[in-house]
Amino acid sequence: MKNLILTGISILCAFYGVQVFSSDEEYPNRVLYPEVPYISLEDLYKQKDNTLIVDVRSAYEYETLRIKDAVNISLNSADYLERIKTLRAKSNKTIAFYCNGKTCRKSYKAARRALRADINNVVAYDAGIFDWASQYPQDSELLGKSPIKPGQLISSKKFKQHQLETDDFMNKASKRAIILDVRDPTQRDGLFIFNGSEIPVPLDNDKMQKYINQAKSQNKPLMIYDAVGKQVRWLQYYLEDQKLGSYYFMQGGAKSFFDGLLSEYQ
Repeated sequence: MKNLILTGISILCAFYGVQVFSSDEEYPNRVLYPEVPYISLEDLYKQKDNTLIVDVRSAYEYETLRIKDAVNISLNSADYLERIKTLRAKSNKTIAFYCNGKTCRKSYKAARRALRADINNVVAYDAGIFDWASQYPQDSELLGKSPIKPGQLISSKKFKQHQLETDDFMNKASKRAIILDVRDPTQRDGLFIFNGSEIPVPLDNDKMQKYINQAKSQNKPLMIYDAVGKQVRWLQYYLEDQKLGSYYFMQGGAKSFFDGLLSEYQ
């Protein structure tokens, strides 16, 4: 009986362009979350007018690059389930959750939480924002503008060009530079790398503008670090949009610095 039920689910999901169960190594989360149905890039595009697309990343990531007309309900928000329930109450359309890419688990975690709360007809779109923006730039928004040009997407290579290992970052920052700490206050916990000479700034483009202008006018590089070296990739889009040439990120973020300190004392 169980096999018959699973077969029936698979047939229905295939009919609606949704899939379950996969051993595709390119999409590891399909194996890790077998109870969560997923939808492919092409099928989501075909069904976008009949789908509620939910971006479960942070507000800053959403404001930087997103699927056009997607709504932002962060998986980390305290009222996540309540907002999903409100969305479901307004429409019976399929809810498709997405995050950054094929190894990002947030879309699957979001769908699983919804399913466990008896919110049905949900799927994970697991190819992520970058594949979507590359394939469908006319249905994507970058810094609030649409359509986007595929060339505006920042490659891993270009991101790495602005990353410095901890020692190199420290050396460059100790010279003539503006140092910004963009961690959340809860991530700092009173621990600073440059003894307070760095400037705490939230990931907010309006608040960042002051220091971008200062870097330009004083011909100084911006030296920027976050918690683990991931959030700065989104800030890079704004820095490029502002045509700031000299900026660097600490590879691995503050974690790499403090891990290095701990290793020295072990």
